[in-house]
Amino acid sequence: MNQAETMQYLKDGTIQFDFDQGVSDMPATAPRVFSFSSGKGGVGKTNIVVNTAIALSRLGQKVLILDADMGLANIDVMLGLTPQWTINHVFAGQKTLNDVVLEGPEGILILPSSSGTTELVNLGESEKLFLLDGLEDLASDIDMLFIDNSAGISDNVFYFNMAAQQRVVVVTPEPTSITDAYALIKLMSSRHQVKSFSILVNSVHSANEAKKVYRQLTTVADRFLDSISLDYLGFILKDESVPRAICQQKALLQVYPDSNAGKGFVTLAHTILSQRLDNAPQGNIVFFWKQLLGRGLSGNL
Repeated sequence: MNQAETMQYLKDGTIQFDFDQGVSDMPATAPRVFSFSSGKGGVGKTNIVVNTAIALSRLGQKVLILDADMGLANIDVMLGLTPQWTINHVFAGQKTLNDVVLEGPEGILILPSSSGTTELVNLGESEKLFLLDGLEDLASDIDMLFIDNSAGISDNVFYFNMAAQQRVVVVTPEPTSITDAYALIKLMSSRHQVKSFSILVNSVHSANEAKKVYRQLTTVADRFLDSISLDYLGFILKDESVPRAICQQKALLQVYPDSNAGKGFVTLAHTILSQRLDNAPQGNIVFFWKQLLGRGLSGNL
């Protein structure tokens, strides 16, 4: 099955996927795709992505992290890695995604992006298709794809959230974080008809505080948004070990595995694994389109 046979632009700007050809070649399962977003920056999203991936790796899962902050990438910096190549070289035609993938701590895989550039802050249609096809080639080697989005409401954030099967919104107790998280959910719902989100509350002092933040979000969403589903994924406690690990350019679970936050990441990993796949939210677009059932799918990319 080649791309020309299965993918075409439609007049309204959407992309039509035709699965009638080569369906027998499709693998039976596909990686689970998680998109991690936040309304504002500084909520600890990247730290959550990295440590949850490590916790899942310890449970036997192969996790690939896509650093989707195309202008201010920082996963490699957080882990003290120095990538020779980044996803920018892939879009430039110099490397493939396989060439760019880095192995991080404890077997996690990382697709690094560049920092201090603006060329890919908003991906074009051809770049989205190119990335979609390249990620599909990596599908057989991983169990989960974690997309670490940039903060805010850029076109890339919308795109990656639409592509994911599960959309995790990271929020802290700060009023600005709650307000911006609601704004992100509202725009995804109104502009792209995305109705299902998982809420992860970071940097709280207790489980009760986390539930309070979750209730604040759900109360406003229930009042002003139609048919929104906000599921409570869990919380991570505020922990002074987190900034200490970051300063050491190490993942928290590497250097302070028994910290309160570290235990929270382990709990979160178990929660993710315990979710039934057939009940998991489905995206409007799925990266690994060859692995879907043999039917047509249109998505506004």
